[in-house]
Amino acid sequence: MSLSVLNNISAIYAQNYLNQTQASLQTVLQQLSSGSRINSGADDAAGLAVVNGLQANEAALQQSSQNATNGTGLLQTADGALSQVTSLLTRAITLATESANSTLNSQQVSSANQEYQTILSEIGAIGSTTNFSGNQVFTTNATNLFVSDGSVTGASSYNDTVGVLTTGSVGQSPSSVAITTAALTVAAAGTTSAASVQSTGTITPTNATDLLSGTISVGLANGAASNFSVTGVTASQFVAAFNANAAFSSQGITASVVVATGVITIKGPSNGIGGSVTFTNNALTSTTSASVADAAPVAAAGTAAVDGRSLEAITLGTSTNTLAGTLTIAVGGGTANSITVNSGTSGTTLATQINSNATFQAANVVASFNSSTGVLSIYGPSGTGQTLNLTGSTLTQTTKQTPGAGVNFNDASINTLTATSAPTILTSLTAAIADVAYQRGILGANINQLTAAAAVADTANVNLTSASNAIQATNYGKATSDLAKYEVLSQTGISALAQANTVQQEILKLLQ
Repeated sequence: MSLSVLNNISAIYAQNYLNQTQASLQTVLQQLSSGSRINSGADDAAGLAVVNGLQANEAALQQSSQNATNGTGLLQTADGALSQVTSLLTRAITLATESANSTLNSQQVSSANQEYQTILSEIGAIGSTTNFSGNQVFTTNATNLFVSDGSVTGASSYNDTVGVLTTGSVGQSPSSVAITTAALTVAAAGTTSAASVQSTGTITPTNATDLLSGTISVGLANGAASNFSVTGVTASQFVAAFNANAAFSSQGITASVVVATGVITIKGPSNGIGGSVTFTNNALTSTTSASVADAAPVAAAGTAAVDGRSLEAITLGTSTNTLAGTLTIAVGGGTANSITVNSGTSGTTLATQINSNATFQAANVVASFNSSTGVLSIYGPSGTGQTLNLTGSTLTQTTKQTPGAGVNFNDASINTLTATSAPTILTSLTAAIADVAYQRGILGANINQLTAAAAVADTANVNLTSASNAIQATNYGKATSDLAKYEVLSQTGISALAQANTVQQEILKLLQ
């Protein structure tokens, strides 16, 4: 290399390397002082993007865990309040049991009732005053608890509803079906009470394709009778003509047919008020379409008939409803015989009870229950004058109680404790305790669910923090080694630059 004073190339090289060393030394010192390997996008652009995304996930999971914990606190508050309700109900059971004892005088029973009223008031107060974070706990409004990792696919919502708590609804869990009772009194000739369901009669041809001819007389709710005549019509044509008859449609009487069997069903008004369907056979016959000589009677005199046997049908609101009360059955003008239907009796059980009764067996009375439609059919013997008569029967149907349906202590039969009402109140209190326990079970399941959700969020947060730390945290072993290296390079670089700057001074010696 020739000697020159225009450019000191060696000094330029030394200066550039010294600048690089100083930049690296500054980066290492920043990593050591901050504890973070990535302090700017220049350090690691891809790593910075990953770390920022993980930090967003961590923030969402931390708050999600807190959300679940808050929800757990609300449910635990409700559970604690219901625990006190159980204690109050247990005390009320003691009072009811005591009041049912005839050794107490009226004044003592009245004192027990005063405490009973206080218990009911306290239960209502618990329901109205229990709060969590300024919000009422016992309500039908769902509490939405959001748990997320910050992504669209990683979000979950928990809608927890505690349910109401009032004296009119003790132990009612969300989505439960309150117990309902409706009178189901079956009177003579298929008439039904106002709270009953539709009376039903059927007409069964010999074959599904038979043609019907003749006249039937249909008793209307207003006491009148209307004749209906057909000639050579199919079951479907019979139904169409029947439904088009103004005398029947105005009374809410309708007909339908099962085409596969040809069975025609005639129903009274759906409200059941005076809605009897009575038939008098005026020579209605079925004729096989292939032979006009094959004529056979369809219905004998009576409420309705199947194969010449009188029929009474009791239709439950749903097939799972249960029955209670007394069922009285008489055939024709014979003696009425009653059976007691215990509370909670299903339609199938009642049919079995009827069929196993020796008196009804002797009278050739049989029963069947269709679990699909909820219809209990009671058949009388065949023959003229053998019409079934259910006068005096008093049945109630009860919606099958769902666990957690709750008890209404505002009901007149159980809102005042007396010696007479004590047994009924005792039954209601026992049911209320069971319902409250069921409600607490639901709350417990929800608490466990939220606790698990919080634990999952916490675990995910730990894993994300670990992943973020692996990317971002300073490796102090490597950083201190780099610090020592760059400090040495800095010193050698400064020395080299100083030496390079003295080289050109040698040219001056040549000019002396």
